[in-house]
Amino acid sequence: MFAILKNRNLSLKIIFFLAVFSLLGCKQDKNTFTPMGQGAPPTTKQFNDYWYSGKAELNSYELKQSRYGEIRKGEVVLVFVTEPFSLSKHVKLDHPQDTGSDDVSVMKLNNIRKFTTGIYDYAILTATFTPIDSQKHPHTLKSNTSMQEWCGHTFTQLNLKGKKYQFQQFSYFEAEGDTEKDIPVALLEEELMTRIRLNQGQLPLGEIDLIFSTLYSRFAHKELEIAKAKISKTETDSTLNYKIEYLKHSRKVSIEVQKAFPYKILSWSEDDGDGLITEARLKKSINEPYWNQKNVADEAKRKELELLH
Repeated sequence: MFAILKNRNLSLKIIFFLAVFSLLGCKQDKNTFTPMGQGAPPTTKQFNDYWYSGKAELNSYELKQSRYGEIRKGEVVLVFVTEPFSLSKHVKLDHPQDTGSDDVSVMKLNNIRKFTTGIYDYAILTATFTPIDSQKHPHTLKSNTSMQEWCGHTFTQLNLKGKKYQFQQFSYFEAEGDTEKDIPVALLEEELMTRIRLNQGQLPLGEIDLIFSTLYSRFAHKELEIAKAKISKTETDSTLNYKIEYLKHSRKVSIEVQKAFPYKILSWSEDDGDGLITEARLKKSINEPYWNQKNVADEAKRKELELLH
């Protein structure tokens, strides 16, 4: 009889612990929802609901861009979206469910800048791919910039290869030519905005190594390299304001960020100290699956974004 009671008590304890474990497991699954498969790290429900909703965040900005000694009016569109990305190939995955550990969830930022110089215009796109799991993948995997204008076009790309970035540049212009080199890993100026969105509006403060913008490199005709920079922050009730100052270059960048989730980029400016100035201020922000909006009727979304063209 004693043996039966002992076994019964033991069974009740086992059932109790299994029930508790099951409840904890369900709670953990809810908090660590991985919506994009193996490549997506555990994140908060608020983050997942916003960034894995099947939509991209589209932001339009009024642009003032100096070029050839004069201020030009134009516009910028920032497209933020999460994607499954190939760790080995550095491209968006078509079938992430079949790729195992090669699938890395990234935040992609497409920065599209357009302005006119006299009779002809500039179209510039920079794409940056920053892993969401910064503990497992602490560095941006890829960033590239293409610049088209009536004289010709250039293309630059940085790919993470171990502890260095493989830099490639292709240009119509003789002085720039076709170039390949390695640059030691450091924070990219191009990834500052993706880091802000991923890190609850925060950037590292103080002196850091920073690889300055490929666009600045082309406009100012400076070789792309690591430079020492200082990042400082001030706050208001509703905004976070960052200033990035290069210590051996005259370049300064300021970024104004929404203080609350989802930490939208409200404005930014660039001042290179030699008359090369950029100012961009947010006009409109919407969330849409733009890749499916290809019909003539969808052009109404352009009006909603207050785009010029």
